[in-house]
Amino acid sequence: MINQGLYSIPYHKVDLSNFRFLITGGAGFIGSNLVEYLLEYNAGHVRVLDNLSNGYFENIKPFVGRPNFEFIEGDIRDIKTCKQAVEGIHYISHQAALGSVPRSINDPLLTNEVNISGFLNVLTAAKDEPLIKRMVYAASSSTYGDSLILPKTENVIGKPLSPYAVTKLVNEIYADVFSKVYGFHTIGLRYFNVFGPNQSPDNPYAAVIPLFIKAAVEGKSPVIFGDGETSRDFTFVENVVQANIKSLLNSNTISESVVFNIACGQRTSLNELWKIISHLSDVDGISPEYRPERKGDIRDSLANITKAIDYLNYFPNYNVEEGLSLLLRTQKLHSKNLTKDK
Repeated sequence: MINQGLYSIPYHKVDLSNFRFLITGGAGFIGSNLVEYLLEYNAGHVRVLDNLSNGYFENIKPFVGRPNFEFIEGDIRDIKTCKQAVEGIHYISHQAALGSVPRSINDPLLTNEVNISGFLNVLTAAKDEPLIKRMVYAASSSTYGDSLILPKTENVIGKPLSPYAVTKLVNEIYADVFSKVYGFHTIGLRYFNVFGPNQSPDNPYAAVIPLFIKAAVEGKSPVIFGDGETSRDFTFVENVVQANIKSLLNSNTISESVVFNIACGQRTSLNELWKIISHLSDVDGISPEYRPERKGDIRDSLANITKAIDYLNYFPNYNVEEGLSLLLRTQKLHSKNLTKDK
């Protein structure tokens, strides 16, 4: 086990050694956690496709050399690469994407190329591979856009507020069209602000939790855009891995494209988040640095997860504080092990 304390609970009932999995974006944050789970439970073969532009080889380095692990360094924007990646595969978890609302605002063309053209390539390659049993893809809570209704339910969305949100909405539309036209049914998982091990704070578009943790470790003030009362449904990565595994291996027959909210159903403001992290890190008393709100950001987010509970038997095992506590312990153990190895 690379991240100690995680994945002690199996979320599958079948023998994984009988199946071959493809994880696109498998060197990234969520993708590498999925790879770890599958290898921990002896999957027959795990293939990762990643161009390492947004993922890190360090995340998958511990798996290199295992007979049931394969890494293809390639880009989902190339259809030939996608067809090579899906060959002989039974299950696909498509995690490859360019995340971040600010990045999409700064470079909408690149975001479109990767998130829409790349997604379409994977979808097309998957529908043409006869062994594929199911494809699950990373959707996003950004799809809810300017809708003010809380909690968010899958059948009520607003207008997108960023190029990133547009790409994720288009993914769902393409998935629905492929279901109706080709009979290729997929599952989209609308993630709500995922955090956990392998999430880098050094990326220029890093998410808020790794940045807050970095600030706590360094004893510095975290940066908060807005007044800090912006709220999110922060979701620990093991909850997301559970949702992916249960979606991939769910025995229910799927007769259409379907999407599920994947979250905790718990709303936490950025001010509350910093209080939790600073307390767990023993740096109480450090005040945040407040800056103007960013364009494209949603004010509040909270998921209704009833649909995932009913259909997938999805139950988040970690709330925000439990996930943060486990993440910080995991990082401390990892740091100690690195020190011992030197």
